[in-house]
Amino acid sequence: MKGLIVIDKELCKGCTYCVDVCPLGLISIEKKFNKKGFSPALFTEKEKCTGCCMCAQMCPEVAIEVYREG
Repeated sequence: MKGLIVIDKELCKGCTYCVDVCPLGLISIEKKFNKKGFSPALFTEKEKCTGCCMCAQMCPEVAIEVYREG
């Protein structure tokens, strides 16, 4: 199963929970700041995501949406 996550960079506060929980290590933290002064999460290596939803479940700001394709 393939997955795709979309991160709302303006909601993200850079807490790194999604980075820590991603079993494939596909999320990192950007070096740029968002409008609120936080370094938001960055989804990398999109072709490897399985759509497990662990990142979205851990996000306290509800800044991550997960889409799956069968």
